[in-house]
Amino acid sequence: MIRLWISYLQLVELFVSSLVHLLYGFYIFSSAVAGDLSQALNEYFNKSNVNVEVKEGVSRAEREENGDDLPPIVLVHGIFGFGQGRLGALSYFGGAEKMDERVLVPDLGSLTSIYDRARELFYYLKGGQVDYGEEHSTTCGHSQFGRIYERGHYPEWDEDHPIHFVGHSAGAQVVRVLQQMLADKAFKGHENTTENWVLSITSLSGAFNGTTRTYTDGMHPEDGRTLKPICLLQLCRIGVIVYDWFDISWLKNYYNFGFDHFNMSWKKMGIWGLVDCLLGNAGPFASGDWILPDLTIQGSIKLNYNLNTFPNTYYFSYATKRTTKIMGVTVPSSILGIHPLLFIRVLQMSQWRFPPDVSPPYKGYKDEDWQDNDGALNTISMTYPLLPIEHPHCLVEKESDCQPLQPGIWYYKFVEGDHILFIINRERAGVQFDLIYDSIFQRCRKHAFRKKPPTMPNEIHH
Repeated sequence: MIRLWISYLQLVELFVSSLVHLLYGFYIFSSAVAGDLSQALNEYFNKSNVNVEVKEGVSRAEREENGDDLPPIVLVHGIFGFGQGRLGALSYFGGAEKMDERVLVPDLGSLTSIYDRARELFYYLKGGQVDYGEEHSTTCGHSQFGRIYERGHYPEWDEDHPIHFVGHSAGAQVVRVLQQMLADKAFKGHENTTENWVLSITSLSGAFNGTTRTYTDGMHPEDGRTLKPICLLQLCRIGVIVYDWFDISWLKNYYNFGFDHFNMSWKKMGIWGLVDCLLGNAGPFASGDWILPDLTIQGSIKLNYNLNTFPNTYYFSYATKRTTKIMGVTVPSSILGIHPLLFIRVLQMSQWRFPPDVSPPYKGYKDEDWQDNDGALNTISMTYPLLPIEHPHCLVEKESDCQPLQPGIWYYKFVEGDHILFIINRERAGVQFDLIYDSIFQRCRKHAFRKKPPTMPNEIHH
């Protein structure tokens, strides 16, 4: 009887969570469509004669002529995110890209693996056709080549023209993987890449060490890779497969999960291909080449084994938290201050425990270390890379305490807020939104700027 009651409660929770996520997704999508329709109607009735030419990339000569030759600050979105222009005029970063003279906001796969997104980010900046690599593509069962960028958004990118990166959530880990790829000279035809192409990395609620929410949403804690039969992520998996299979062009122009290189369209796989994907025999969910396995603690440890903190790059991270302790119990720190999409998850993550009959993901794991969270990621995960090896780090309480910044060290700061406080809806964060992004852009422009890499030891710190 007790088991039946627990199963019933779990199904109710699944229904409520699914409904909340679906309604929020519909709200975001409809807001974007409504905004575009409103803008189109205004332009039609005003009969504007202004012609705006949209270019995929701008040449260095053009930027120098306009006095806009600053190193770009690249804002990299997280899971379910989107780049500039994807959802019409809607901004993933809440319009923060307008707060600096030279900001790029790439549109990467919202559910594709961190590896695939890092490859896409390189070609977005440098130009050319996205090459996922022959070995990786064969192993994961997708096309080796993807989108073509006729002209990169920063084609002169090299060691003398490095870039600042700001990553939100999984976007921070994408940038770390990209920097390691640059150090490993992993891009065919670009054998001159080095880690010094990256000037600084700033993380907003960065997914460095995984999250226990993946297990709450349906990943098996035993392996951090497979899905439970009935869970939120199973519903997500089915929805994504069907969405990509129907391949409705105007819908995908507004929002794309990023799996085009898996060729899941009805035009290419037919009805039996759809059945094969739904049964888990083909596609990204079968091969594990999507982002959720990368966000488990096990998946993050696997990624981090090969990622370095480099001595010539500046690192800064903001770790968000929406929990507090009451009589020794971790609970949500606010009701109105947490987005409805995340409130239940803040509570669930603060109470989640690794199953006693399952081996912990790493030696020394303690449930209490992972209780503080922001509704999507555990606060401990957002501070700095610490699994499987702690990287050099320094807690920042006041920014004046860490001046001047030193490269090769992860400076981290705690911020009271949920996981989406500093994206999408700028009004929620208010003044705090402007203060955070002002400090990020000022740091990029003043504290972490160099024409050439400083003379540093060649030793790579962990």
